[in-house]
Amino acid sequence: MPTRRAMLLEKVGSPLRLVELPIPQTGSDEVLIRVHTCGICRTDRHIIDGELPHPKLPLILGHQIVGTIEQVGNTVTSFKKGDRVGVPWLGRSCGRCRFCTTGRENLCENALYTGYQRDGGFTDYCVADARFIFPIPEAYNDQQAAPLLCAGLIGYRAYRMVGSAKRIGFYGFGASAHILTQVARHQGKEVYAFTRKGDSKGQAFAMKLGAAWAGSSEDPCPVPLDAAIIFASVGSLVPVALAALDKGGTVVCAGIHMSDIPSFPYSLLWGERVVRSVANLTRKDGEEFLALAPQIPVKTEVTVYPLDQANRALDDLRMGKISGAGVLQIRSGP
Repeated sequence: MPTRRAMLLEKVGSPLRLVELPIPQTGSDEVLIRVHTCGICRTDRHIIDGELPHPKLPLILGHQIVGTIEQVGNTVTSFKKGDRVGVPWLGRSCGRCRFCTTGRENLCENALYTGYQRDGGFTDYCVADARFIFPIPEAYNDQQAAPLLCAGLIGYRAYRMVGSAKRIGFYGFGASAHILTQVARHQGKEVYAFTRKGDSKGQAFAMKLGAAWAGSSEDPCPVPLDAAIIFASVGSLVPVALAALDKGGTVVCAGIHMSDIPSFPYSLLWGERVVRSVANLTRKDGEEFLALAPQIPVKTEVTVYPLDQANRALDDLRMGKISGAGVLQIRSGP
């Protein structure tokens, strides 16, 4: 039986283990993908650490997948063998619940997520629902394309929540922020980048990408912000970001997990300030962002690791050692 390599999570809290598994079978509405690259994400860390409950176990992580289609199910008409595609976090929605039928499939009550309830891309081959994958823009190679599929797509959904805000603060300057800085600058907005204390490298990176200012999250912002997006999973940043907002401003919490938000005085919220979260993505988000990215063009900075070094990559992500986005190189493209 043909096999594939995979970095497998067998128990929450344990390192991933390199194993050989059978190549999965393809359902009628699915495609079999030969994986070229897969981005790593803080969500992968949250799953390993048990901060996201009830993952499918054993589990293959990874939800920023780029590869070529090897086989299509018998009802698939939108893709063919040889197409280069991307697989995002949203692996399937039901299409029937009150959220799906009102254009909010990101809140689907019966959704399945790639690398969480469906096996993901830390492997040679994966299966995906053909209705929830995207063609990859030709302007991007496999490594550059992978971060667009979560850091880009969910970051873009969070960015749209700030509306016409002119001055935007990004708290946590990693994969999403380095992509969204380019989008914001292209649209004439000012970016204020907040990093970990002492992260001079991250601050220099933000300034290189066109940020108007960069400093520690403990530093006062030099101007009142119209909006702030928190990419770090640190709940204590919510009142910090609120304190940096002008009246009528919005704080968007972009992560799927965040530590507890401490209490704060009502005066920080008063003045019609808003705190809101962003959950997952819709296929419309993907279509819009993947059309926009090459027009700017967004350029992703990546640190590349081989598949068998996935544990080291995830540790580097935890420690803030990755500039831009981390990507696992599974195989070369065709």
